[in-house]
Formats: sequence, C-alpha cells, structure tokens
Amino acid sequence: MKLNLFSILALATSVAAHATWQELWVDGVDEGGTCDRLPINNSPIGTTDPDVRCGTGSPVAGICTVEAGGTVTIEMHQQPVDRSCSNEAIGGSHNGPVIAYLAKVDDATTDPGTSWFKIFQNGLVSTNPNIWATDVLNSNCGKQIVVIPTDIEPGDYLLRAEVIALHVAGSLGGAQHYVSCYQLKITGGGSAEPSGVSFPGAYSPTDPGILFDLYGSYTTYIIPGPTVYTAGSGSGGGSPTTVTSTTKTTATTNTITVPTTTTAPTTTSASGGGTLAKYSQCGGNGWTGSGTCVAGTICTKLNDFYSQCL
Repeated sequence: MKLNLFSILALATSVAAHATWQELWVDGVDEGGTCDRLPINNSPIGTTDPDVRCGTGSPVAGICTVEAGGTVTIEMHQQPVDRSCSNEAIGGSHNGPVIAYLAKVDDATTDPGTSWFKIFQNGLVSTNPNIWATDVLNSNCGKQIVVIPTDIEPGDYLLRAEVIALHVAGSLGGAQHYVSCYQLKITGGGSAEPSGVSFPGAYSPTDPGILFDLYGSYTTYIIPGPTVYTAGSGSGGGSPTTVTSTTKTTATTNTITVPTTTTAPTTTSASGGGTLAKYSQCGGNGWTGSGTCVAGTICTKLNDFYSQCL
C-alpha cells in the first residue's frame, strides 16, 4: 500500500494521541473513576461499530448520584490515571466536537442503554483562530461541564461522553469516536421521558458531521445526532444542529493556555475583579455564575446551555 506524507502524519498522530473519558465530578466534587465504564484501551471506535454505544468498558459496581439541574464534569486524558494538566487531554490534531447523552435504564450497573437523548454539544467554536470543542477541553485540563436537565424523571441513567476526532474524517470511515459511559442515579427532577436515538444508528458514515474535511475550507460544522434536549420541551430527537463558527476580524493567535492544576472547573468563574477568564463559561441555562468576560473577549452563545468567553 502506498502512503503519501499526509497519510503517514495522520497515522503517526493517531497512534500518539488517543484518549479516554475517565473521571467524573458531581457538582464540583471529584468522584474519580468510581462510576465510569473505563474502556479497555485508548483506541478510537468506528461510527458503525457496536462499541460506539458505550465504548469498550464493562459495567462497574459504582453509581454516582446527581440531582436533576445539577452539574457533572466529564474528564478525558490520553493515558489511564494520568491527570496531569501539562499533557493535552487529547492530541491537538484530534479536533472535533464534544457531545454528551443520557439514557434511562432500569439498573445502571448492568444495563447497556438503548434510547439516548442529547444533553450537551460543542463543535466548531471559531475559524479565526481555528478553535474546536476539543481545544476548549484541552484548555480546561480535559474537563467539560454538563448540566443535567431539571425535568427528567428520577432513576438510573447512563451518561455517554463522546469526542469525534475529525483529523482523518475526510475519507469514508475515518471519523474516530472516543466514548465512555458513566453510571448515574439522578434524583429530584420531574416526569419528562425524552425520546432518544440508538447507538449504533444515530450517526451515518456519510453524515456531514462524520464525513468532514478538517483541512478544507469551511465556516460551519453540523454536529451529528439529534438536537439537544431542552427541559420542558418534550423533545430530544430530531435533526442534527448546524453550528456556525464565530469569525473574528482582529488579529489573534491559536494559543490556548493549559491549566496547571487538576481542580474541576466550576460554573462560577468570576475573579475578584469581576471578570471571567478567556474560554470560561459566561452563560447558559442552569448557569449560576456572574461577571463579565475579560478584555479582548466577548460572551459567545454556543447553544442554549453554554456560552463562553471567546
């Protein structure tokens, strides 16, 4: 087989920068990996592979409890138990969206999950500079805050965390899925039972968010899967969401500062001066923080649940 330079580089970075979703925080408290179905290795999964549902991990005994309307923070790193913020959570070439789903189950310690509704997504953030959700993840030491809908019925759930790396997605079958499931017990809430999708099946290899030329010319990216469930809407299925990038006209660089601590991000990012740091959350349904974005950035809405200083 003849490989060109691009193929060789893609293969090299692919091997060097695989990652897994590992630890979980509940309302800012580190639960470690007690409720994570940790994958057997850090290799990616194909779009139509049966393991795209929950990764290659097996059910565990632990369950993490969170109240409806609360937050969980999913955490990704390249190697098991390596939570060092000096290392990228996922290699910088592995650009793509970060997505989270929930599935109601009878028993989170045994059930595989069959009907998944989306509760978070972040994709292409900016094209000047080129910033993706995975860049935001890396800037936050591998951590992404996700809000649990306020109105879903209480009980056992699986939380499905996903990155779709697009660095070789310009070819059919090239999209790389990094998936883990966390076992949750959700308390409080209401009576909503959002409709869901199945995995595999929710994505097609030819979906525009799956078959995507990361190195081409683009200003938008369509995040695959259903729309994000909004509390009170009774929705959860439907068409994928088109995310339009924010294009800046001022000169800037594509440098993102990596935090030097392993402290979980919180929904209150205001400093003593009343400012929110670049890439901090600044709004969204369920956000209880305060303050304004630091000079040189503006609060940019990514979806109903997440606005960020960019």
